[in-house]
Amino acid sequence: MSHWQHRPEPGWKKFEFNQPYAAGLKRLKEEVLAKTDFDPATLWQWGTMQAMAVIQILKDCEAAFGKDGQDVVYGAPRKIGYDIGSRVLDGCAPPADLGQAEYISYFTTVINRIAYASLEAPRIEDENTATFDILWCPHQDTYKAFDCRVQRYFVQGMMDAFGEHANALGFQVRFDSTIPAGAPTCHFTMWRSTDGAPASWPDYTEYVNQKALKHTEEARKASDHRAS
Repeated sequence: MSHWQHRPEPGWKKFEFNQPYAAGLKRLKEEVLAKTDFDPATLWQWGTMQAMAVIQILKDCEAAFGKDGQDVVYGAPRKIGYDIGSRVLDGCAPPADLGQAEYISYFTTVINRIAYASLEAPRIEDENTATFDILWCPHQDTYKAFDCRVQRYFVQGMMDAFGEHANALGFQVRFDSTIPAGAPTCHFTMWRSTDGAPASWPDYTEYVNQKALKHTEEARKASDHRAS
């Protein structure tokens, strides 16, 4: 059994979802992995190259174009995150007897274990709260802590897609710790907001983006000073 297939809760077997990029996945399994000596571990190296390229593009666009450049790069992963979330959920509906915290937890498991190719330990705390730990992330040995902001952009798009699919749930998400920042796991909490408070995920993304622009400007001034 593959790592993404198992959760102990009975409701997991009722959760319907689609594999993203299903056509390419089918070719990989049937024509490549089954018939050649292709080492699937090289996909990690390839994926890491793509991830580091996105981070470098973001930094270079911030340096060259400031907030306008940052906004363009923020928008691109958000669109892809929306596409992934939409592919996973297209044509699927939550079973009537599945709790809302269960449903978002199962969706998140698909995102964590398949789209993010990570090892995850999920928990449904109560009807309004679900948490999970990322035990291993493909980026953890190459990302710096601040690089994780790129993943925030993908997640925003995924949340947009989930919100359209199940707009009555009203769940929010935050990260409590990350491996690149020195924690043993990346720990996240998802909860249903009942006080009408604004969504915390995009607010913190905006804070991180502003911090990045400040760092870029400080680096530019330092470089100009050394040059003079």
